[in-house]
Amino acid sequence: MANIRGKAYALNVITPMKSWKSGILRTVFNIIKLKVLQQDLHNLSFIHFARWTIIPKHGFPHFSEQPSRESLAYDYLLFESNFNGSWNEYVDAFNDVLWFKLNLVWFWSEQYPGAVPLTPFKNYIVHNQIYNDYYYMAYPGHTVNDVKNALQVSRKFQHLKQACEQNDASFEQAFQSFLIDVQNHIGESGGQGPEMT
Repeated sequence: MANIRGKAYALNVITPMKSWKSGILRTVFNIIKLKVLQQDLHNLSFIHFARWTIIPKHGFPHFSEQPSRESLAYDYLLFESNFNGSWNEYVDAFNDVLWFKLNLVWFWSEQYPGAVPLTPFKNYIVHNQIYNDYYYMAYPGHTVNDVKNALQVSRKFQHLKQACEQNDASFEQAFQSFLIDVQNHIGESGGQGPEMT
């Protein structure tokens, strides 16, 4: 499945929406993108990113091979996300933490059942999910937390390198501090995960 690359999964959902609702949804986006309202999304550490985009019905590309431009009845809401773990775990956690925001955004889409109860919401996502033809990930064998931990160790190591210029006792103390600081950030990250097919 091209949606899986290593330990990451790419999710794309596209839902139809009446054109007059797009303006309302843009206002909702302006409110939701305030940093103070994004903390709960940042707390879901297995998510690489999540993004909604409104595609107006006249905003789709027109290729020269096409005899005429498509006449679409709806604007579309595109949701894209990359995350670690399974589809079910992601949708469950995303729904559990962000159900109110999910309702604020997808409420404007046609036949949206609401985020609660969970089963109709999952069925809606499955029905509107678009599968990837290709999915690239820079670190397929690692999770978001693996990368964050590696960055933390790298920063701490820079401080340790500076201690190399000091005397032995100072370096020993710096080395012990380094080990204490990074011990919870060093661990086995596991294998590459499932192969992309």
